Amino acid sequence: MGYALVFPGQGAQSVGMLDALAEAFPSVRETFAEASDAIDLDLWGLASEGPAERLDATEQTQPVLLTASIAALRVLQGEVDLAPLAVAGHSLGEYAALVAAGSLSLVDAVRLVRRRGLLMAEAVPEGQGTMAAILGLDDDAVAQACAEAAGDEVVAAANYNAPGQIVIAGHAAAVERAIEACKARGAKRALGLRVSGPFHSALMAPAAEAFRADLAAVTFQPAAVPVFQNVTAAPTQDPSALEAQLLAQLSAPVQWTKSVQAMADAGITAMVECGPGAVLATMVRRIDKAITCHATGTPDALAKTCEALGASA
Repeated sequence: MGYALVFPGQGAQSVGMLDALAEAFPSVRETFAEASDAIDLDLWGLASEGPAERLDATEQTQPVLLTASIAALRVLQGEVDLAPLAVAGHSLGEYAALVAAGSLSLVDAVRLVRRRGLLMAEAVPEGQGTMAAILGLDDDAVAQACAEAAGDEVVAAANYNAPGQIVIAGHAAAVERAIEACKARGAKRALGLRVSGPFHSALMAPAAEAFRADLAAVTFQPAAVPVFQNVTAAPTQDPSALEAQLLAQLSAPVQWTKSVQAMADAGITAMVECGPGAVLATMVRRIDKAITCHATGTPDALAKTCEALGASA
């Protein structure tokens, strides 16, 4: 079985998300302590106790979710010998993928995503930008709706999550107009999301420019396995490319559909989602039903995944 390790982005978090795993595996709390010390923030308290309003704040969510993903990965590594063909992460999850591939340390990654979250939260004044999910409409129709709705504002596709499942982002008023334009084109659902900003849109350009120096201050190592990146949907192990695409993805759409298709074309038949929940598994099944998905966020899910990986070794 050729498999990839994949890591979720914002939206996968929930209060208490790794409590059961931490009770069974002390290394979960140890990983959170390592990351918390790096940024002087009690990440386990946020993950385990919340409240949800604090956990869901972008600058808090990003370091917590990165750490949760690496905690789940480390538990998995302790239970079975891993030999993935590749790694990938959805948006924020790309940082966890780079840690898994040995390109970034957890300490560097958690510092970067803490800074990334702060810059993203500051890039657009609260209430001026937003995102919306568009379901049941193809890529071209969504692009046409956004072009029609934009006017002198910004609205465009931000996440290509799966066929017929696209997230758009931009100025709040333009997103509302695009929602109506998508409905007029036959979208099954088009609804605003509860997010703090228009992520992966041109409105994040100020955050990207400010973040450039933070990335430049970190040493990226060659990845031990190919990393399928969000912006290009192509694999690379080159540290310069890995760094450049992390910067680009702040203001460019996440090409998750193409990334999964590219991994399937490269011979990957299964994906192991490292972190809480199974958000990516749902997307992957919509993209390619032939890909088997495995989870790691609970002891039961982890045991089933270890059994599957052990049987394939």
